[in-house]
Amino acid sequence: GGSYPQKNAEILSSQYGINLFLAGLLLTFAWAVHAVGISKSHLLSYLITLMLIQLLWMLWYLCRSCTQRRLIRDKDTHAGARWLKCGITLFAVITLVLDSFKIGYYIDFSNCLSPTEGIFPVTHAVHTILQVYFLWCHAKDIIQSFKTLERFGVIHSVFTNLLLWTNGVLTESKHQLNEHKERLITLGFGNITIVLDDHAPQCNCTTTTLCSVFSQGIYYLYPFNIEYHILASTMLYVLWKNIGRKVEHHQQHKTLFKFHGITVGMIFGLIVLTSTIAIVVVYLIQIGRSKIKSESALTMFYLHAIFVLALMCTAGIVALLIYRLEDRSLDNSKNPARKLDAELLVGTAAGSWLLSWGSILAIICAQAHPKYTWYNLPYSILVIIEKYIQNLFIIESIHREQEKVNDNIKTLRIVTISRGNTLSLTPLYKEIYNDRAARDDGEVPCLFKGSTCRRENGDGGAKEETSQENSSVVHSASDFSFCSRNSVTNHKRRILKNIAAFLFLCNLSLWIPPAFGCRPEYDNGLEEIVFGFEPWIIVVNLAMPFSIFYRMHSAASLFEVNCKT
Repeated sequence: GGSYPQKNAEILSSQYGINLFLAGLLLTFAWAVHAVGISKSHLLSYLITLMLIQLLWMLWYLCRSCTQRRLIRDKDTHAGARWLKCGITLFAVITLVLDSFKIGYYIDFSNCLSPTEGIFPVTHAVHTILQVYFLWCHAKDIIQSFKTLERFGVIHSVFTNLLLWTNGVLTESKHQLNEHKERLITLGFGNITIVLDDHAPQCNCTTTTLCSVFSQGIYYLYPFNIEYHILASTMLYVLWKNIGRKVEHHQQHKTLFKFHGITVGMIFGLIVLTSTIAIVVVYLIQIGRSKIKSESALTMFYLHAIFVLALMCTAGIVALLIYRLEDRSLDNSKNPARKLDAELLVGTAAGSWLLSWGSILAIICAQAHPKYTWYNLPYSILVIIEKYIQNLFIIESIHREQEKVNDNIKTLRIVTISRGNTLSLTPLYKEIYNDRAARDDGEVPCLFKGSTCRRENGDGGAKEETSQENSSVVHSASDFSFCSRNSVTNHKRRILKNIAAFLFLCNLSLWIPPAFGCRPEYDNGLEEIVFGFEPWIIVVNLAMPFSIFYRMHSAASLFEVNCKT
């Protein structure tokens, strides 16, 4: 009886959030296409209102939490991991720098800008600070009081962040599109009409140098702002799904990141990261300078990406083969955070798959093929395969149960023997399970050269033998089998950790090019001839944000896999 109204509250709150988002999305689209009667001030006023409402809700929640801080509350141990909080804090700090640039930009152009363009970055800065504090303190909460009201407050926060993400994506995409239109002519596509979508202020800047710094710096900081809002929305969504949830109380294994044992993966990953940064710098310098330089930049990008994607595919296949050789059960317990991770991986991968299939179709159907476009074919195919393999690896990794210590380990004592005499009796380790002490019978599960593993009998006696010269070791086939299995397991685990570390750095590397303007889907030009300029640009602008988010989300998931392995 109690679940029925709560289910209704969940449905009502989700519909409220969707309508909130659709209204903002339509307003954003109207501003983007220069709809009559819709200006940027209308869009910013709507976003400011949503942020102020969320600020009021968060303040109310924080005050209520302070008055009830002595109460014991259930926590979702899987939600709001510390590394995730540190990541969102880093993006939030850069977002605050972006807001300060926007404030400086407004001051320089205050004569012809709407007051909302000055109010928006101030409100956004306050919103960012309070929201990060809220997520640090309450991301793990499982709300059990005022559930209906809290559902509306949390879902309002989710879709407010999604709208801020959409606004950032659109602003950054419009800037990239303008630069792309200016570069197209250098590749020889003169038949495409170049019409810049200009939203620049219609007045002179008071300080020319500062205006240039602010206007250019803003667009280099947008990728971090975009990632901040999408991370915040996912963390808040998990909080919304946890409202009213009954938690199974069980011991949660702590996952700690350690550099020990992942040197190989880190070295290869850092090589990929360094080379990618160098490629992006050269690409941005060369593209648009001349036709020859643009073609060489595209060829360089495709060759580097093909090599990196091939390595990632190989690493992913090796990891999946290791999983096939292991017999470990999957954790199928209810976990909203883990379920959301898996859905986001597959859902956002569809963005780059769409672009890849578009490129493949354009290469097949095009009448003329410049030399550099042929490198796009293996690149597009590898993008599809790599994401397919990587998704399988990550989803299986986050669903695998953590390995438990073998129950057959018993109490051991190491007795060093020399010429038949006991020199020392030293306890090595003691791990007793199922409330059972070590028994007299059975074999010793480990070997030590020059020593004897000895089990104490009830009357204090022990069996021992001596071997060549000074010592001997008594063991059975089962003892050797146990040690061998343990050694093989550790070896597999070390390989998996190196693969996860390598893929983590590779995904960070592949996030950098599209996030900072290195987008061959724009500069290639072949797709625009086959599909038409406007249709292909629409496809790229819709799919690219999901492709960028996929890389960052994959990196976060692989970091978790590395900690868990």
